Amino acid sequence: MQTNVKTEQEARTNLYALISRLLMHEVDEALLELMLKDENILSFFPTFATWEKRKTMTHKDLIEKYLNVDFTNLLLLHLIPYESFYTREDQMLETGGENPIQKIYNDFDFRVELDKARVMAGDHIAVELEFMYKLCEAQSKALKDEAYEVAGEIAELEYHFLQEHLLEWTPMFLLNMKNEAGTALYFDVADLALEFILSDFEYLSELKNNGYTYKI
Repeated sequence: MQTNVKTEQEARTNLYALISRLLMHEVDEALLELMLKDENILSFFPTFATWEKRKTMTHKDLIEKYLNVDFTNLLLLHLIPYESFYTREDQMLETGGENPIQKIYNDFDFRVELDKARVMAGDHIAVELEFMYKLCEAQSKALKDEAYEVAGEIAELEYHFLQEHLLEWTPMFLLNMKNEAGTALYFDVADLALEFILSDFEYLSELKNNGYTYKI
């Protein structure tokens, strides 16, 4: 298996994990310090990297006075980060087992502790991205084990999940999030998520055109 394919797969997995985490919970000091110390991670957040408030405040104050306030405003109060809100004609949220996306999760034994995740339903953007992360993680293992047919089958699942779910609504939500963001961090998070979802769909589309096969 070509090394660059495995490297690209690892990058995909890590990005889905990072973006999902940032949209799921408020930033804590440990995560903020990791982001600031790792130049590779920080490069994904160029506006935040040069944000003056980041340079003049302690991490604790930055989180409590700005980042947590912005997270709450964007993802808990003013915007609605749920697929059903964007795709249902009545804009009602579908919670619990009534949400059709829950069947997909059940089929793959994907479980979300909604209370701990601070979300009301499985079609929250962070949960859908975490599901993609778990698929990518399984795909990475398949590639490592040289189970290329299995890796291709997982890529096909990823393609359809992006096409039928995330791409149906997250571009609009993330554009709204960029417009409403009150901090450089969450502006960059929305921008990164939007660009990555679109580029990853292009990547999976190329795999689809090649029959979801990997060069050995």
